[in-house]
Amino acid sequence: MWCRRLPRLFVVPHQPTRSTRTHLLCLPRARTVPAAAARWHHTAPESLKCAWQLHGDHLELRYGNTLMRFDFVWLRDHCRSASCYNAKTNQRSLDTASVDLGIKPKAVRVDETTLFLTWPDGHVTRYGLEWLVKNSYEGQKQQVMHPRILWNAEIYRQAQVPSVDCQSFLETDEGLKEFLQNFLLYGIAFVENVAPTKEDTEILAERISLIRETIYGRMWYFTSDFSRGDTAYTKLALDRHTDTTYFQEPCGIQVFHCLKHEGTGGRTLLVDGFYAAEQVLRQAPDQFELLSKVPLKHEYVENVGDCHNHMIGVGPVLNVYPWNNELYLIRYNNYDRAVINTVPYDVVHRWYAAHRTLTAELRRPENELWVKLKPGKALFIDNWRVLHGREAFTGYRQLCGCYLTRDDVLNTARLLGLQA
Repeated sequence: MWCRRLPRLFVVPHQPTRSTRTHLLCLPRARTVPAAAARWHHTAPESLKCAWQLHGDHLELRYGNTLMRFDFVWLRDHCRSASCYNAKTNQRSLDTASVDLGIKPKAVRVDETTLFLTWPDGHVTRYGLEWLVKNSYEGQKQQVMHPRILWNAEIYRQAQVPSVDCQSFLETDEGLKEFLQNFLLYGIAFVENVAPTKEDTEILAERISLIRETIYGRMWYFTSDFSRGDTAYTKLALDRHTDTTYFQEPCGIQVFHCLKHEGTGGRTLLVDGFYAAEQVLRQAPDQFELLSKVPLKHEYVENVGDCHNHMIGVGPVLNVYPWNNELYLIRYNNYDRAVINTVPYDVVHRWYAAHRTLTAELRRPENELWVKLKPGKALFIDNWRVLHGREAFTGYRQLCGCYLTRDDVLNTARLLGLQA
C-alpha cells in the first residue's frame, strides 16, 4: 500500500547476494591473458557466481545476477591505489589525460572478493567485486538515486504522515531526521507550533539549509496587494504549478507559513507530480519520453514599480537520469511557459498531446491534496516534485516564506544517515 514506484523510473536497488562459500573464477595467480581471448573463465564449469572474458577494448564480468562491461581506460582511470587516489580526501590523483587510450591489461586475476589487473607498466589495480557491481553502468541502472513513496490524496492520508513539533525540529537530531525522512519520501513535510512571525520562520528554514536569495529577496512576505507582477500577489485561485521554472536551476525547496488570514477560502493545493508522471509512463510511454526530451522556455517578465526582470529558463517538462530513467525534476507552470519556439512543427502537435495527457493526470480530483494553512503550521515543499496551487480567498491573508538551496537540504539529510 505504501510503495508506489515507476517501473522504469524507480527501480529497486540491486543488492548482490552473498553465499557462505562463494566460488569465483580466477586464473592461477597473475597469468598473462591475450587481449584477443574471448571466452568465459570460470573456476569450474558449473559455477556461475563469477566469470569474465577479455575483449579487444573491454573486460566483461558476470558477478551474481549482473553482467557488466568495463572499458579498459575506465578500469585504469578508477584505480584506487595510493598513487592514483587519495583516500584521505576522496579525490583522484591520477591524471586521466595521461592514460593511454589504447591501454590493455597484461594480466587478469580474480579471487573470492577482488579483481586484479596488471597493466603494461607493472602497476596493479585492485577492485572489490561488490564495488564494481555498485559502480558499474549496469549496476547503476538497477539502483534508485532517491527512494520515494509516490502518492495521491488517499495514499497520503492513509500513510498518516505525522507533523514534527517545532521544538523537536530545532533542538533534536531525532526530530530533524524524522522531518527530513518524511520530506524525502513524500516531497512535503510539516512543522507545527511555529511562532507566526517571519523571523521565526527564517530560523526554522535555516535549520536545514542556507536560504536562497532570489529576485523576491531572502525571506519573502506578501499579501494580495499586487506589489509584484505575479498572480500569487492577488486573491485569485492559482492552478497547480512548480515555482521558478524560469530559472536555469529552479529553486529546490519552498517554505510556506501563513501568518494571518481573516476571511474565507485560500486552501493550499498539493499534487505529487511524480505520481502523475508514473501514470503517463504506464499509459503512454512514448508521450512520457517526449515530455522528457523536448526543451521549452519558461520566462518571467516583470515591470512593476522598481522591479524590472526578464528571466528565461530552458528545459523539458520531465527531467530524468539517462542511465535509469529515474525522474528527478518536473517543470510545470502554464502561467510562465514562454512562446514555444524550440520545437519543430512536426513535433509540436505531439508535444501538445503529451502535455494534455500529463495535465489530465495532474488535475484528477483523487490526486489533489487540499490543506488549510494556519498560523503556526509551516509547510516545506519539494519544488522539483510537488506542484502547489491555491483556491481563491476573501479577506486579509499574510504569508511568508523562502526558497532553500537543494544541495544543503540533501547534505543535512545525508549527515543524519538518510539516503538522499
